[in-house]
Parts: sequence; C-alpha cells; structure tokens
Amino acid sequence: MHTVRETSAGGLVIDGFDRTSPDGSASAGELRAALIGRLDRRGRTLWSMPKGHVEAGETVEQTATREIAEETGIRGEVLASLGSIDYWFVSDGRRIHKTVHHFLLRYQGGELSDEDYEVSEVEWVPLGELSGRLAYADERKLAAVAAEILGEMISGPSPRDDASGEAGAPPRPQPGAEPSKRARRRRRNHRAMLPKPRGKTSPT
Repeated sequence: MHTVRETSAGGLVIDGFDRTSPDGSASAGELRAALIGRLDRRGRTLWSMPKGHVEAGETVEQTATREIAEETGIRGEVLASLGSIDYWFVSDGRRIHKTVHHFLLRYQGGELSDEDYEVSEVEWVPLGELSGRLAYADERKLAAVAAEILGEMISGPSPRDDASGEAGAPPRPQPGAEPSKRARRRRRNHRAMLPKPRGKTSPT
C-alpha cells in the first residue's frame, strides 16, 4: 500500500490576557480559547482545535495562523509551540502518516464566524472547561500543556525558579514573553511521553 505523508498545523487562540491581574489571580476565570465544532456521522458535534493542511511556501506557524482565521474568523499571534501529534490512517487505498503541529496564540482581533464549510459551530470556551469540551484525548493533553505555559507567562516562574527572592532576581515574564527554561524542559518531556493516538484521532 502506498504511503503518503501529510502535515497540518493549528492550535489554540487565547483571549483574556488584558483582563488578568498582574499576579495572575484572575487568569483561571478570564482566559478563554476558540474551538470549532464539526458534525460526525451520527450528527453529534465534536469540538476540537482549529487546524488545516500546510500549503506550499508556508511555515507551520503561518499555516496555524491562517487556518485558525479561516475556520474561526479570529486573528492570532503565535506565542509558543504546544507540540506535535502524529498518527496513521488509511484513506482511498493509501496509508497516510499525518503530523499536526499545534501552537498557542494570543487573540489579535476578529469576530467568531462559522462561515467555513467544514465547521458547524465556533465558540469561546473558558480555559478551565477545555478538557471537558475537547473530543480527542491528544488535544486534551495539549490543552493541559497550554494551561501550564499560560501560567508561566502570567504569574511567572515558581519560587524555586527565582533566586530565593533576592534583590536583582529576574522579573516575571509578561504575556507573550518566552517561557522559562524549566517550563520548556517540562514541555519537551511531556511531548516525549505522549502516546501515539489510537482509534479516535482529531481530523485534519
């Protein structure tokens, strides 16, 4: 059977940075992410992260930004990588190996829209409700990674990451800042432990 490799990109656009307090205390209730809903064969709405195929000449970051805008009507700025998921499936007599790159983006503008023909619904979902709304286990794991990154960006590193509160300790990062080395190491370890999805996998 002929094997084909495909690459897609997408992710989570987060709104609400401007409504969080400096110490991050309002973050849990204020941050929200744009999700898309698609109907399955039984007519049920399955919620997932917006994403789509990489086109010629695009970087995966550019694809993520474009696909999210096309599927949700929302413009976003890439903040960080959430990681990649790869899986195999068979379609039209071909064995397809798909890799999907996911990113965390900050809301830049636009209004929610479900005009894309592949999308039945779009919705802002509070960050704390993502695990209960996302239909696919692999995306729920990535949502947990996103929450960790956002915690680092809003509240700064934990006390163990600081110089014991001494004068001259590095300032806490602001939204959009590069996550700490400790956070990046945790995310690399998390991605390395992600199992290969079996059975139900996220579309596109």
